[in-house]
Amino acid sequence: MKRLIYLGILFLAVMSCSENGTDAAIEASETVNFISAVDISSYPEIANSNPTFYNLSSDSQDFLNILKENGVNTIRLRLWVNPSNQHSGFNGVQQFSGTLKARGFKTWLSLHYSDDWADPGQQKVPEKWEGIPFADLKDSVYNYTKKVVQDINPDYIQIGNEINNGFLHPYGHFTNNNSQCIELLRSGISAVRDNSTNTQIILHFAGIAGADWFFNQVNNLNYDIIGLSYYPIWHGKSLQNLSNTMYQLANNYNRKIVIAETAYPFTLGWNDWTNNIVGLEDQLILPAYPATEQGQAQFIKKIRELTLETPNGIGFCYWGAELIAWKGTQATNASPWENQALFNFQNQALPVLREFKNN
Repeated sequence: MKRLIYLGILFLAVMSCSENGTDAAIEASETVNFISAVDISSYPEIANSNPTFYNLSSDSQDFLNILKENGVNTIRLRLWVNPSNQHSGFNGVQQFSGTLKARGFKTWLSLHYSDDWADPGQQKVPEKWEGIPFADLKDSVYNYTKKVVQDINPDYIQIGNEINNGFLHPYGHFTNNNSQCIELLRSGISAVRDNSTNTQIILHFAGIAGADWFFNQVNNLNYDIIGLSYYPIWHGKSLQNLSNTMYQLANNYNRKIVIAETAYPFTLGWNDWTNNIVGLEDQLILPAYPATEQGQAQFIKKIRELTLETPNGIGFCYWGAELIAWKGTQATNASPWENQALFNFQNQALPVLREFKNN
């Protein structure tokens, strides 16, 4: 009897979707696994200063709980090979990843394959790999990546960070050593495939211009997800161009696509004496998205909408969510990003956090 009742309910549900609710059903299925991510790589360091964070109701609350309750489901962390102060090093990232998994987050690692920042302007080989033969470098990439996958087991992993010009320069420079760059990427990818059936692989390009060329170069590699950075200050102020590029990439390469990094200011003011990266009106998308709490929220709402509208669009990641002015208002070596964090200058959650929920 129960089986008949169940089948009847299922039939009515299917008929309802087919007659009136097809779009709603598709939308629901798209958002169930949608990545609503934040990059909080500096949080373990910031937490050492014992800041108090406040939720949207102005009540003090645990930082990770605030994120979780507002729909953040994935945490992105950078991983440096041997950083000078050990922040974002292997042991710290492994420990923090364990904490995040225990709290119910998925984890996403951005492997820089460097001891410090890696981006389109710099892709420096880790000190302990400098000067080694190319064959040994490939082995190092494989063994390092294997250790990350086996010991940390992320849900998502980037083979390199913003690798527009390749990585591990000069060995893996796309222009000067294209074939070597592909070999190094393949080595990292193989390490993931050989040691995990669950970790999804992201290749990450910064910006819009040149993205189609880049993903054509790597099209024969065995990766899962196209990752793009999009910041108006560096990548243009046209969200239509971003949308067009996402459509083009999704159609040309038939892979899932994610905005791997983005951010927007809620003010042009500052809360310490560290120079902020965004501080001028001509760096904004005006008049649609002013540097206000509502402007920041509307920008992320639009990023989310564009991703959902893109074939194979699977999510976005907000970079620097945690980067409050944690060293105090007089610090000159602290946060260049406190006006783009997801918390205001009193460490209270901003309205933009509401845009992370998968409704």
